[in-house]
Amino acid sequence: MNTAQFTPAGTLTAEDLGTIHLIGVGGVGMSGLARLFLTRGIPLSGSELREWPSLAGLRALGGTIHMSHEASNLDGVDTVVYSSAIPQDHLELVEARRRGLRVLHRSEALAAAMTGRRTVAVAGTHGKTTTTSMVTMVLQQAGTDPSFVIGGEISEVGSGAHHGTGDHFVVEADESDRSFLIYRPYVSIITNIEADHLNTYGDLANLEATFAEFARLTDPDGFIITCADDPGGRRLAETLRAEGRRVHTYGEAADADLRLTEMASSARGVRYLASIDGRSLGEFRLPVPGRHMGLNSASAVLAAYLLELPLEAAEAALAVFPGVRRRFERKGVADDVLVYDEYAYHPTSITLALQTLREVAGDGRLIVVFQPYRLYRTRDLQAEIAEGLAIADELVLLEVFGPGELRQPGEGSAALIEAVPLPAERKIFVDSWEAAPAEVARRARPGDVVVTMGAPPISLMGDQLLAALAARCGGPAADTPAMGGVVPDGTAPTAG
Repeated sequence: MNTAQFTPAGTLTAEDLGTIHLIGVGGVGMSGLARLFLTRGIPLSGSELREWPSLAGLRALGGTIHMSHEASNLDGVDTVVYSSAIPQDHLELVEARRRGLRVLHRSEALAAAMTGRRTVAVAGTHGKTTTTSMVTMVLQQAGTDPSFVIGGEISEVGSGAHHGTGDHFVVEADESDRSFLIYRPYVSIITNIEADHLNTYGDLANLEATFAEFARLTDPDGFIITCADDPGGRRLAETLRAEGRRVHTYGEAADADLRLTEMASSARGVRYLASIDGRSLGEFRLPVPGRHMGLNSASAVLAAYLLELPLEAAEAALAVFPGVRRRFERKGVADDVLVYDEYAYHPTSITLALQTLREVAGDGRLIVVFQPYRLYRTRDLQAEIAEGLAIADELVLLEVFGPGELRQPGEGSAALIEAVPLPAERKIFVDSWEAAPAEVARRARPGDVVVTMGAPPISLMGDQLLAALAARCGGPAADTPAMGGVVPDGTAPTAG
């Protein structure tokens, strides 16, 4: 993706866009953007091929949703917005250009919404969504009423976007297609940098160079935050400081600007002590477990400190942080088996998530239902993914979700299952969506923890797992949050 051809932040405003149409409006990223524009009072339509959970909320806000892709959907439209998932020969995209309409990538439209605000952009290989959510909640607790667009939904807020009245705009900045280079942040937070999206970058060196390019777009009056515990983040900080840029670090490392000590994680959550320049900032607690969650929260604490917001707001917001959908999301319990959903698909995030779920499982076993995300990642990182999955006691593996990719001989989940160092009886590759719930129900015992993990479609399986588990004891699933969805025809869902 060549971002040089795109319009950077600050050139357009949201109001300049007129009536907007979003192609593929149901996905998390596009639906969040749609919600932002609608709550800002901008007329909007969108097109989809299936009924995503987000669409009802967009209709309630006044959006027009077309359940088909047609040229006529563009009647009366001024600006058409597409994401990187939309092919350039998509009929609505082709028609928009034929008509001479303004055509913007999602990142350009989002940049227009940021104009006139102090943007806090959160980037990084892991933890972007969670960290963006934490920063948003801290700013809300401080009474600043920020606008925000997040690549997920804060669990109790039930939304990934909001048009606020305050000066700040918090955004999750996606590096996967280089589109984060369109933004012009006042604050840049980079959680970590690891090899990923190598189909775009080729190698880690090019990826790190692009993160540095993103950081250099930060307003000279603003600042950059990164993690001193992460090798990529540390190298970035050293490079930028040598250029005279304002960089602040956080972590357990002795030389971190915001240093964390006495960090402890359990099934009840995580806590740590924080200090800056040797001065204690007190204790911070989160109700969600995982040391990585503690690190993510520290970037929000540091941002609040540097923005001169009351740290009491950060302490209070983090103490009630509910988590983010698809990030350690509790789906329910049936027949004394607890079911979670987790977005992790990169080896590091898989390992961190499963280590945390081990804490939750206690004396029970951990059963993982994994759907790999993208063939190139599964091929290039097969050994590392396999090692992470081996933390599980039992593994149920689905075929790779890779829309638009062509599977070569020897690629995919059949190869991955062989690489996972678990005994043959404790791992299985299932070649159909409908086979997975029955396989889990056969393997799970009371007291076990089951997690669906990986590519976006797997999040829709939680309710089916709970139903299959409940059917074993002849009763309905208990304690099931009203989240997720059901695949109507029993087949794996496809991207909208």
